[in-house]
Amino acid sequence: MKRIPLPTAFPLLALVLFLVFPSAADARDSGQTYVNIGTGGVTGVYYPVGAAICRLVEKGRKAGENSIRCTVESTGASVDNVNALRDGSLDLGIIQSDVQYYAYNGVERFEEAGPNPDLRVLFSLQSESFTLVAKEDAGILKFEDLPGKRVNLGDPGSGSRNTLELLMKEYGWTPETYSLAAELKPAEMAGALCADKIDAFVYVVGHPNASVQEAANDCSARLVPVTGPEVDALVRKYPFYPVSIIPGGMYKGSSTDVTTFGPKATLMAAAKFPEDIAYDITKAVFSNFDEFKSLHLALADLVPAGLLEGNSVPFHPGALKYFKEVGLVKEEPEPVAEGPDPGKEGTGPVK
Repeated sequence: MKRIPLPTAFPLLALVLFLVFPSAADARDSGQTYVNIGTGGVTGVYYPVGAAICRLVEKGRKAGENSIRCTVESTGASVDNVNALRDGSLDLGIIQSDVQYYAYNGVERFEEAGPNPDLRVLFSLQSESFTLVAKEDAGILKFEDLPGKRVNLGDPGSGSRNTLELLMKEYGWTPETYSLAAELKPAEMAGALCADKIDAFVYVVGHPNASVQEAANDCSARLVPVTGPEVDALVRKYPFYPVSIIPGGMYKGSSTDVTTFGPKATLMAAAKFPEDIAYDITKAVFSNFDEFKSLHLALADLVPAGLLEGNSVPFHPGALKYFKEVGLVKEEPEPVAEGPDPGKEGTGPVK
C-alpha cells in the first residue's frame, strides 16, 4: 500500500496526477492511499467481487469519505493471495476460509512456511461450492466415477486445488488415480472440456460462474453431485466446509439442485494494514450493502450478519471498529472453534 502526499511530489508529476485523477481534490485529505486487492482468475467470481468492493470504495472517495484508490489484480487465487499478504506484495486478498485456517495455523500446504499469526480478516463474502463439471458423455454421474478419467485438478496455487487434494486424501487417491491430471487455470477449463481434452474439471467457486456457464452452453456439460461418506467425513473434520446447494436451473442441463460442500470467501489483510483504511473499506461495503449485493449474482443472498461468520482468524481492528459502531457486534466474534488441530488428525481448537 502506498500513501502519496500530492504536495510533495515533483511539480510535473503532480500535474499529471491531477489531470489523470481530477477527482483527487475531493479526497478526505491531501494524500492518496493506493490499495490493491488480489482476487483470482478473470472468469471466476473473486475478480468481479473484488471489483465490486473497489467500486464502492471509489464511490466513497468521490464523496469525500475516504482517500483510497482501489484496484484489483488477477492472481492464482487463495493460496497465492495468502503468500502475497505475507511477503507484502498485496494489501488485501480474497481467500477461501479453509486456506485462511491452514495459513494461520501453518498446516497442510503451509507447513513448511509455518504459521502466519499476522493474518486478519475484514469480513466474509459469498459461500462457495466444490463444483464438479463433467462432459455429458463422460460417464461421470458422481465423484467416485473420476478414477481413470481425464480431470483438471486446477491451478496449484488455488484454494480449489487445495480442497480437492483434501477430498482425494479421504478417498486414498493420488494424481495417478486419473488417466490425466491437468493443471489448467480457470480461464482454460471450459475450452479444454469442450475440445475433448479433459472429461471433467473441479472448481471451488461462487455461483453463477462464467466458466461453468461456458461449459454448460457450449458442450452440454453438467454439474455432478459431490456427496457420500468421504465427503461427510471431510465436513466433520473441517467445519468451515458446510454442505452447499447449487440451485437447479442456474445452468443449462442442470435442472435440479446439486448437493456438494464448500467454504466461504473472505477479504483479508495483514495485521500491519492501517486501521483507518480497513475501517473505510469495511464502511464502504456495509453502508452500501444493497448496492454491493446487486453488483454480482453470487452476492445476491448475502446478509450483513453472515459476513461476520465462518472465520478462523482474528478480525482486523479497523473492521471490528466499524462493526461495533453500527451494532453488528459488541465484542469480537469467536473464530471457528473447531478444526484440524495442527500436527495431528481429528479436531481441536484454533491455536
